[in-house]
Amino acid sequence: MSDLNLHLKVWRQASTNAKGHFQDIEARDIPDHASFLEMMDIVNERLIAKGEEPVAFDHDCREGICGMCSMVINGVPHGPEKATTTCQLHMRKFRTGDTIWIEPFRARAFPVLKDLMVDRSAFDKIMQAGGFISVRTGAPQDANSLPIGKDVADEAMDAAGCIGCGACVAACKNASAMLFVGAKAGQLNLLPQGQPEKTRRVLGMVRAMDAAGFGNCTNQYECEASCPKEIKRSWIGKLNRDFAMAAVKEAVVGLGAVTGGGE
Repeated sequence: MSDLNLHLKVWRQASTNAKGHFQDIEARDIPDHASFLEMMDIVNERLIAKGEEPVAFDHDCREGICGMCSMVINGVPHGPEKATTTCQLHMRKFRTGDTIWIEPFRARAFPVLKDLMVDRSAFDKIMQAGGFISVRTGAPQDANSLPIGKDVADEAMDAAGCIGCGACVAACKNASAMLFVGAKAGQLNLLPQGQPEKTRRVLGMVRAMDAAGFGNCTNQYECEASCPKEIKRSWIGKLNRDFAMAAVKEAVVGLGAVTGGGE
């Protein structure tokens, strides 16, 4: 183990409408076994000790589960390590003397709240538009009453691995959310429980995505490359097919029938 001396260029922005700038911060004697967020904690403790404003950033589980630790590190969402969230990134991936640029996830639909914190409530609105199933309440169903093939279950679980961090949006030049929406709609559309509302779900989630201001996909796949959970770009193709079919159903059957359960 050894300590690192690093030069940080950290984005500082007091509020959504304030003008932002990069602040130069010297991060000395950083343990190489520390995580990136632990490094930020050390930096903030030192800033506070000097009477300066600490850097605001999101975090929660620090176990790569919640997706809150959204930072763009040297131009890459979550940093240089593949399939790794910021909280799982360790300082041993850097070298003493390195300059590290730290920015928030940038997208029109993700306005900066302060420093490295962004508002990702647009994702919540997309989920509210269709990321659910309507089921009866009461006694639980028998485990064998809804048989699901292993291949289908495995594929749905792969999509369910999306943690909604927004790295796909931050990596895309158009700030597209197609990978997120494709995974979240796809995991439900594959399962028997999600079939009755498939048309309503796809229409609702895609239109909520568009209304939030996310851009279009141009199939360059930065989203897949930056995803810490390695969600595959094939989910975008599935979403496009499902949306095309849903739009035809809506045109033929009518909006009322589609949204009222007439799938």
